[in-house]
Amino acid sequence: MNKHKIEEIFARFQKASEKPTTELIYHSPFELLIAVILSAQATDVSVNKATALLYKVANTPEKILSLGEAGLKRYVKTIGLFNSKSANIIKTCQLLIDKHHSQVPEDRAALEELPGVGRKTANVILNTCFGQPVIAVDTHIFRVANRIGLAKGKTPLAVELQLMKVIPKKYLHDAHHWLILHGRYTCVARKPHCPNCLIKDLCEYPDKTVTD
Repeated sequence: MNKHKIEEIFARFQKASEKPTTELIYHSPFELLIAVILSAQATDVSVNKATALLYKVANTPEKILSLGEAGLKRYVKTIGLFNSKSANIIKTCQLLIDKHHSQVPEDRAALEELPGVGRKTANVILNTCFGQPVIAVDTHIFRVANRIGLAKGKTPLAVELQLMKVIPKKYLHDAHHWLILHGRYTCVARKPHCPNCLIKDLCEYPDKTVTD
């Protein structure tokens, strides 16, 4: 995809949504960290329902740690993989207390040392909480980037590195959210909503749908 198309795609995304952000509900970097850990293979809606109750009683590393793993599970049991996620969250809370004065670290290496936190989760935190121009390639971004011709790659890392090269710097901070929202609501997996797509004339997907 040429530079002109890429520039126009993100100009349109920006015009449609000037200040995009995550659909996870949070009020601190720690709350977002826990929500993102819980969101793996789960919907933001399901995570928000669980954390709305959890954060009323425990929204710091110390308070969640005091719940214990069993206590935490009572709040997140409606979320997929809640057993392993609960175990990771308890370990993460302990590490945040022991190594980071109960604060969420602002660098990738320290974030990726936390149980349940991989590159994607670290990038979400770095971008959304700390304003770093990084892109967390989830299933939506991976699909959209490959499908429309923006960035081709067989792995999330390959797509991430390509996106970082081709997206104009002025759009990098918000590109993560624009692409996720586009994949979640328009460029969906089974039958993309091409007739209602704001970038359909720029998209290089050869099998565009003609009806919605």
